[in-house]
Amino acid sequence: EVQLQASGGGLVQAGGSLRLSCSVSDFDYYNIGWFRQAPGKEREGVSCISTADDSTYYSDSVKGRFTISSDNAKTAVYLQMNRLKPEDTTVYYCKADSDSGSYWGQGTQVTVSS
Repeated sequence: EVQLQASGGGLVQAGGSLRLSCSVSDFDYYNIGWFRQAPGKEREGVSCISTADDSTYYSDSVKGRFTISSDNAKTAVYLQMNRLKPEDTTVYYCKADSDSGSYWGQGTQVTVSS
């Protein structure tokens, strides 16, 4: 069974840092990333990483502040979030793309106080 388990969210003051983790059950995927969706807003692709060449993508809103990485075994992906802003407050989800489809983890809440 494909499972993605996100964790690491919490409450932090503006300017602070959090590290999100997404553990992945043993299955092959070629792309994995983080999304977020604030109430009343469209879902935003925050960052993703390709297993083929470790190429990464960052949305303009987080570029320079967030860093995505994965472990060598591809069983976990991380999102290091620095210099957090109140507008980063929302639920973050991890998603993995594979030949059998796309799979979502449950969300983890990030709250940044001003």
